[in-house]
Amino acid sequence: MCIRDRFIMIFKKIRKGYADWRNFLCSTPARDYVFQKDAYEDQIDRAAKNIRNTDCVIIGAGAGASTAAGIQYGGKRFTDNFAEFIKKYGEYYMTDMYAAGFYPYPSEEAKWGYWSKHALMNRFDPPALPLYTELYDIVKNKEYFVLTTNVDHQFYKAGFDEKRIFATQGDYGKIQCQKACHPKTYDAKDLFRKMDEARKDCLIPSELVPKCPVCGGRMEMNLRCDNYFVEDEAWHEAADRYADFLKQNRNKKVVLLELGVGFNTPIIIRFPFEKMVRENSSYSLIRLNMDEAVVPESFGERAIGIGGDMAKAITDIRGLVLCCLLYTSPSPRDRSL
Repeated sequence: MCIRDRFIMIFKKIRKGYADWRNFLCSTPARDYVFQKDAYEDQIDRAAKNIRNTDCVIIGAGAGASTAAGIQYGGKRFTDNFAEFIKKYGEYYMTDMYAAGFYPYPSEEAKWGYWSKHALMNRFDPPALPLYTELYDIVKNKEYFVLTTNVDHQFYKAGFDEKRIFATQGDYGKIQCQKACHPKTYDAKDLFRKMDEARKDCLIPSELVPKCPVCGGRMEMNLRCDNYFVEDEAWHEAADRYADFLKQNRNKKVVLLELGVGFNTPIIIRFPFEKMVRENSSYSLIRLNMDEAVVPESFGERAIGIGGDMAKAITDIRGLVLCCLLYTSPSPRDRSL
């Protein structure tokens, strides 16, 4: 990138007042985590009540949400669909889709042979899954915002307003310059389809290997895995909208609804959500997590930690939220009076 282009990029960031997303992060865990002993039914009832009575909801979703929704990276879904890759590269390395993503593929043809199939299976081919559509039903009549580390596009598919989503870690559907020579990402849906159709022996034809349109170098998935991750203009605009949402609702009653966020990358959602509850007396936390539903004991009634089957919990919360909405909605005759 020439000096002029770098100056223009920096000037745009200053002019637009892009938020520094590092301000959203927190690396400080609580010291008083506990598993709550409340009955499941009581927890669901309290969670639904908190959502009904809140001014707005901030959803924080991690990998566990999509796993609970049915996007499994391992097991039969992996072995059935990636059998040729397991056979070629070895089951010791090809244990699941996560591990396969880090395999040192010997060529660009091999790398894109894998990633094109991965992206189609996890980003483009799945429809909006029930967990996400039910989650949308829960918040659609509220002010809401979504903060997610997931890159599978499920929130968009389920009907959430794209202006109320900040996907911090990228998108399986986009590619970028491997060395981030310019701040732009590229939609790869059609390219991935062509790769998938032409792939033989786990390899794509050389003519389909993407090259950076600026420097001519290699391209990479737009996923945050190193310091070359491209945060394009749309990414920064989403970060700005999230910052504005936090500022506008600072003094309101807010429910932080956290889904499937563990201790792998807790500084993006889990710890910041806890920090917000500590600093705002009108905030409360609902944490849904299969195995790690611990919440700070000091939060008292302002925290609910629901373990186990997240899909069931979302279904049950949705039922109570919608039931009460129907019960409290005025009849057509009442609205005409």
